[in-house]
Formats: sequence, structure tokens, C-alpha cells
Amino acid sequence: MKQGFVYFITNWTHEVLYVGVTSDLERRFAEHQSKLAPGFSKKYNLNKLVYYECFSDMENAILREKQIKKWGRKKKDFLVESVNPDWFHLHDGKAIRSLGFARDDKVI
Repeated sequence: MKQGFVYFITNWTHEVLYVGVTSDLERRFAEHQSKLAPGFSKKYNLNKLVYYECFSDMENAILREKQIKKWGRKKKDFLVESVNPDWFHLHDGKAIRSLGFARDDKVI
């Protein structure tokens, strides 16, 4: 069974927030950053990973994504800020940082 991830990406001004689901967060984030495919993240220049959740299977990840997509923006912002209050970029150019980094360290 493949694990799944729900993730949030935004732009540098945090005006737009995208919620997605994938089985490979590193690969999917690289796709967003490359802007090779047309779509929402390319249109709004979304290239900052600010939140993710990991699931043991894709089915539960998809259910969680659907749940979150029904929420308003304030509730989504609250979720990000609960673990990443300063909206740090969780990718260091090489790998995804843990959310523990966002909570415990203030250096990027």
C-alpha cells in the first residue's frame, strides 16, 4: 500500500493557497516548482511548501484532502499556523524539512 500526503503550497505573499494530495511529496513539489505543466500552481506562481500531512495509505490522504478543501481560508490558515506559525518554506532546495523544524527553529 502506498503512503499518501496532503500538502499546502502558496506564493511568497501567501495570497493564494493550494491544497493537493500525492503519493510522492518530493516529486510532486518538484513538478510544481518546475512550472512545466499548465495549471493552478503555475498560474499563481505557487512555489512555497508550508504544510503537509502524511498518511499510511492514499485512500485516507484523499479523504483528508477532500475534507480540507471544503474548509474556508481562515481554517486552512489556522491549520498551517498550528505547526508553522511563520509560514516557513519547508523545502531547503534539496529535501522536504520536517514540520518539527517549523515549530522548533526560527532560522531559514
